Amino acid sequence: MTMRTNYLLLLTILLGLIPMNNTHASDSIPSVFLYSPYTKISVSPGTSIDYKIDLINNSKSPVNADLSVSGLPSSWKREIKSGGWNVNKLAVLPNEKKDFNLKLEVPLKINKGSYNFIVSAGEYQLPLTVTVAQQGTYQTEFTTDQPNMQGNSKSTFTFSAVLKNQTADQQLYALMANAPRGWNVIFKPNYKQATSAQVEANASQNVSIDVTPPANVEAGSYKISVRAVAGNTSADLELEVVVTGTYQMELTTPRGLLSTEITAGDVKRLELVVRNTGSSLLKDIQLSSGKPQDWEVSFEPAKIEMLKAGETSTVTAVMKASKKALPGDYVATMEAKTPEVNATAQFRIAVKTPMLWGWVGILIIIVAVGGVYYLFRKYGRR
Repeated sequence: MTMRTNYLLLLTILLGLIPMNNTHASDSIPSVFLYSPYTKISVSPGTSIDYKIDLINNSKSPVNADLSVSGLPSSWKREIKSGGWNVNKLAVLPNEKKDFNLKLEVPLKINKGSYNFIVSAGEYQLPLTVTVAQQGTYQTEFTTDQPNMQGNSKSTFTFSAVLKNQTADQQLYALMANAPRGWNVIFKPNYKQATSAQVEANASQNVSIDVTPPANVEAGSYKISVRAVAGNTSADLELEVVVTGTYQMELTTPRGLLSTEITAGDVKRLELVVRNTGSSLLKDIQLSSGKPQDWEVSFEPAKIEMLKAGETSTVTAVMKASKKALPGDYVATMEAKTPEVNATAQFRIAVKTPMLWGWVGILIIIVAVGGVYYLFRKYGRR
C-alpha cells in the first residue's frame, strides 16, 4: 500500500513538472524581436556602417512598429531604409520577418571609445555597440610613399602623392610649392596639370608632382616643400631630390669665333673661355694643344685649379708661329682636360707673309724694272 502510494505521488510530481518547464521555455522566447548578428563592431573615424536588421514576428497578430535610433550623439548621421525607401514604420505579418537597413556615418572628429545605442521597433529594442578604435581628426592629409628621389641634373622627378580630405565638407585645395630658385614644380591632380584640386568630403585624390631642376644645378640634396590649402584646413608635404653629379665642359672663345690670323714667326695671344656646363665641381683642369710642326703654344695660367658648376674661367693661349711657315691656313687644337671629362676647340689660323719679305719683293721688282730700263736706254738705239 505504501509503495503504491509512493509511486502515484512520484508520477503526479513528474507530470506536474513537464508543463511547468514548457511554460518557462515559451516565456523566455519573445514573440516579436529585433535581430542583427553584429551587435558590437570596431571601426575608424569617418567609417560608413550599414547594419542589416530583421524584425521577426512570431506572434499570431500583425505588428506595425515605429522604427527609431536612440543613444547616439547628434553628429552621427543615420538613415533607415527598406525596400529602397526611407522608412519610419515597418509592418510584419504573423510568423514572418522583414529586414531593414540602418546606415550610420561615424564622424571624422570623434573621440576614441565605445558608443552604445538602441535600435527600437515600437516597444522592441536591440542594443548595439560601436567601438571607435582611434582618435578622430578634422584635417587634411598630403602623403606619398616615396618622398625621396635621386637622379642627374637633366632628370624630371615625378612623385605620386595622395591628398585626403578628412573633413565633413567638399574642399577646393590650392596647390603650391616652395622650391629653390630656378626649379620648376608642376601639379597634376588626377594626372591633369592644374594649380588646384577639388576633393569630396572624406575622400582622396591622387596628385602627381613633377619636379625639374635647373640645367646648371650643382650636385647635392634639395628640399622641395609642397602644400595644399583650403579654407581652415591645410596639409604640407616635404619632398627631397638628390641630384647626382654630371661632368660636362665647354672650351670656346668669348665671342665663339674660332679663327684668327698670324704672321710667320710672330706671337699671337688667343683668349679662351673654359665653362663648366655640368652639375659637379671640376678640379685640376689641364690645358694642352695640338699645334703645327715647329710652332709653340703655352697657356696663362697653365691649369685651372677649380671650376664650380655653371662658372667660367678665362685662359690665354700664347701662340708663336714658325718662321718657316708658308702662307696659308693651319689648324691648331686646344684641349681642356680633367680625369672625368675633356673639351676641345679647333682654330683655323691663316698665316701671312712677314712685311720684310714684302719689301724685299717690292725691291726685287724695282731692281728688275730698273735693269730693263737701263738695258733699253743703252742698247735701244743701236
